[in-house]
Amino acid sequence: MLEINNHIQIPESEFTFTFARSGGPGGQNVNKVNSKAVMHWDVARTPSLPDPVRERFLAKYHNRMTTDGLLVIQSQKTRDQTKNVLDCMSKLKELILKVVAPPVKRRPTKPTRGSQQRRIKEKKSQSQKKQFRRKPGLSD
Repeated sequence: MLEINNHIQIPESEFTFTFARSGGPGGQNVNKVNSKAVMHWDVARTPSLPDPVRERFLAKYHNRMTTDGLLVIQSQKTRDQTKNVLDCMSKLKELILKVVAPPVKRRPTKPTRGSQQRRIKEKKSQSQKKQFRRKPGLSD
């Protein structure tokens, strides 16, 4: 059971794990042991996520999904298969925690009177500077 928070728990039966040989430098057993863990999870069909959280998850991480709608997370950090499985699960937990809380709506603000005055004053000084650099023409 992967516990995200008090309200969201995902049973491990929803995950499908496959194992492969890790990349990287060699050593003993490097070509014999399948230590890389690849986790597949069907986000669209899971009953474990509330609908708003699922929608935010699919919107934010659509680029991590396969064409079948499966989320794929892999880990080959360690030489131990079970630690890599746990790492995949912790990566998923981090992804879900980022979308659990709904985003705060931005309240539009207006510039203060002082900032408006400073902006106008700066614009006028820039204009004055440019005018002084001009060559005197016939109209001056």
